[in-house]
Amino acid sequence: MSGEIGGKRIGVREVAAAAGVSTQTVSRVLNGYAGIRDATRERVLDAVAALDYRVNNAARALGTSLTRTVGVVASDAVLHGPAAGIAALERAARARGRWITTAYTDSDDPADIDAAVQHLLDQGVDGIVLVAAHGATPLAGYDVPIVPLYGESGMRQRAAAALVVDHLADLGHRRLVELGGPADWRESLARRDGVADGVRRRALERVDRLDGDWSAASGSALAAVVVDRVREGATAVAVANDQMALGLMAGLSTRGVSVPGDVSVTGFDDNPDAAFYAPALTTVRLDVEGEAEEAVAHVLGEDPVPPADPVLVPRASTAPPR
Repeated sequence: MSGEIGGKRIGVREVAAAAGVSTQTVSRVLNGYAGIRDATRERVLDAVAALDYRVNNAARALGTSLTRTVGVVASDAVLHGPAAGIAALERAARARGRWITTAYTDSDDPADIDAAVQHLLDQGVDGIVLVAAHGATPLAGYDVPIVPLYGESGMRQRAAAALVVDHLADLGHRRLVELGGPADWRESLARRDGVADGVRRRALERVDRLDGDWSAASGSALAAVVVDRVREGATAVAVANDQMALGLMAGLSTRGVSVPGDVSVTGFDDNPDAAFYAPALTTVRLDVEGEAEEAVAHVLGEDPVPPADPVLVPRASTAPPR
């Protein structure tokens, strides 16, 4: 446990102030990083001793270069995708004899995300994985490796979205609506690019692109716009996650539009309930366990094994157009 002065808990910031260095430098010393001048290291260790600073794994890092803890910065963890990702990261870390510690942030404000990262650095984590990373999320400038769960390039997300378009094209659909996620999410942008890839490769027409917020409520709210596009000739909707697809199908049903009779609908994620939607949802599945294994390997400096390729899961929500 950390020491206390006047009832105040001592943390990395107090150590940094006493040593006259940055919190990043304290974290580097506690994690045994090379490249720090001996005099600086001694000042930090003297401050640690004087303040009786001992924080769980960070104290162990004084004698070992690893804390055996992986940090996770997560937002929107109530959604299926982020929640499944965090659980997979826990399993990947435990398989390596490590634990995760999670800092939650609901903001896309870089300062707020930086505060969450600094909190984890104060714990002496060996590296950090970002779950549900927004476009503003910083990935560089820290003293430990920081990687997004699904890889910075998002190439597998992009390939998965293109699989959905291929499926619709193979059924004979030529005009589709895209219902995407929030425009500032890395995952949303990757899925949007994948739809664009598929549309271009198969010479289809995307008649509209709508943005939801990943929730079923946003899918339902956009159903009226989709109905208008169906009346104008669209025959399929590529939706960026299963929850929005659920809301969309409910909204279409209340407006007398049948799925897949009047319009086909696809999702993304293959969440555990997707097979029980009415109708059962055609979707695409990522290897979340493999993605977590790869992310943890990256932050721990291991040679990662690439995840399995995404898989299309065809069900009853898609059919050839009338």
